[in-house]
Amino acid sequence: MQLLIQLRWLAVVGQVITIAVVHYGLGIPLPLPEMTAVLMALIVTNLGYLYWFKWRRRNVTSVGLFCALLADVAALAVQLYLSGGASNPFIYLFLLQAILSAVLLSPAYTWVIAAITSLCVIDLAGSSRPLAVQPDNNLYVIGLLTCFVLTTVLLVIFLTRIVGNLRRRDSRLADMRQRASEEEHIVRMGLLATGAAHELGTPLATMSVILGDWQRIPEIARQPELLQDLDEMRQQLLRCKSIVTNVLLSAGEARADAPKPTTLFRFMDRLIAQWQETHHPGRFRYHNGIAQDLAIISDTALQQMICNVLDNALEASADEVELRLRREDDQLVITVLDRGTGFAPEILRNFGKYQQSNKTDRAGRGVGLFLVTNVARSLDGTASARNRDDGGAEVRIQFPLSSITLGDTDHGTTPAAAG
Repeated sequence: MQLLIQLRWLAVVGQVITIAVVHYGLGIPLPLPEMTAVLMALIVTNLGYLYWFKWRRRNVTSVGLFCALLADVAALAVQLYLSGGASNPFIYLFLLQAILSAVLLSPAYTWVIAAITSLCVIDLAGSSRPLAVQPDNNLYVIGLLTCFVLTTVLLVIFLTRIVGNLRRRDSRLADMRQRASEEEHIVRMGLLATGAAHELGTPLATMSVILGDWQRIPEIARQPELLQDLDEMRQQLLRCKSIVTNVLLSAGEARADAPKPTTLFRFMDRLIAQWQETHHPGRFRYHNGIAQDLAIISDTALQQMICNVLDNALEASADEVELRLRREDDQLVITVLDRGTGFAPEILRNFGKYQQSNKTDRAGRGVGLFLVTNVARSLDGTASARNRDDGGAEVRIQFPLSSITLGDTDHGTTPAAAG
């Protein structure tokens, strides 16, 4: 509809120029009052469509498009009737209306427009207001060439815009299909993870009871080394139970441990401390470039997303991992850097897609980055990656602060740093 409105403005300007050239330039008298009235009717029609569909934000329907094209056909028919009828070379502009209807409308409406334009041409061949001018073949040829150029230019402009709209629509549909496919994978992985978590609960509880009984056996209690091993096993068992709890929490099944209000600095400090305790990186640097703390909701999905990126960086570069936190306007930017070999070009082109990874020695690879991308998307953000010029890789996660914050509370905290 917007393209038709723009085309109608072009038609009004073109008719004004043509009428002025013919009437004043070539000296051919035209019925200016009647033709001006048609132009005013076109202007009023265009303003009405602008008001109805753009300013009132009404939905554009096939009937609306059909009526718009019909108004253009009627205006062209009246102008041609007033300026020579079928002998006017601009009669071929009816073809433009028929082509536009074929592009924009369903076949039924298109055939109606084709029938109406054909009837208009037949009627103009039999009845019209003749021009007070001597027959001039050269003048007719000039008019015909002008009509051809005008029709060609308008068709190219209009069809190029239409094809561009269709390509953008197809691109959006392809993105939606890709996103639906990725979300289906996430649902399947979530079902698998929660099912495994439920199944693991019973054997983990049984093992915990058995270890407790072993520690009370007198023969074992007299062996410090064995007690130390049992204590280490209990710690690892508790870690497994914590992982299972986090899986169920992410699936929304642990209502008692729902996310709680916290602050951004406290959330990041606790996350980093837990990650360092369990992974023991050789050298880890944390830079917090945010001046003021913010009240946020502690989100397990956000925590797992950051940990996934840190895990990948540690696997690529066990000697050095760096995390940077900063604020860009209303966006939170989390950057993880490593000193590994970097991403392969194919991985960068398909970053975040399912089963895209540098880890060629394991099946089911790419799940971590795939989940990172989708968690960032669920926060209305993005995740991207690049290879650093001085070696290693960089993963950047960016999303609006409004997706995790409770408000603009200032807690007066200074940036924290760990190394």
